[in-house]
Amino acid sequence: MQGSIKKMAASATLHCLAGCAIGELIGVTIGTAAGFASRDTVILAAILSFVSGYSVSTRPVVKAGVPFIKALRLIFAADTVSILAMTIADNTIMLTVPGAMDKDLANPIYWISRVISLSAAFIAAYPVNVYLLKQGKGHALTHEYHQ
Repeated sequence: MQGSIKKMAASATLHCLAGCAIGELIGVTIGTAAGFASRDTVILAAILSFVSGYSVSTRPVVKAGVPFIKALRLIFAADTVSILAMTIADNTIMLTVPGAMDKDLANPIYWISRVISLSAAFIAAYPVNVYLLKQGKGHALTHEYHQ
């Protein structure tokens, strides 16, 4: 049982990371292109990470026949804590690494920092997802709807 929980937690964390990364990257790209201050770019990226994270998770549940509002409620309950852990870890790294939030997306420091920050996001969210699964929460709420 413990091995299957860890495997499901890793899968849920990777799935959540993919959804969150989409919003983070779009938010940073928009903020950078628009010349936003780092704080404003992080706020936009965090908001978009929740939007994209919820969207990526909601789609398969709706596809399984669950009405949209019910699916969204399930995903909100299942993914919010994981997305929050990821967003905090990701943005903390991006704000603390010198040069990571420079306004030039061609800067290798940005991309190296992004790899480190997304890895940190996985590391932060994985134990959260293990805990939630052990409690019958998190991804466990939506597992039956994934094919």
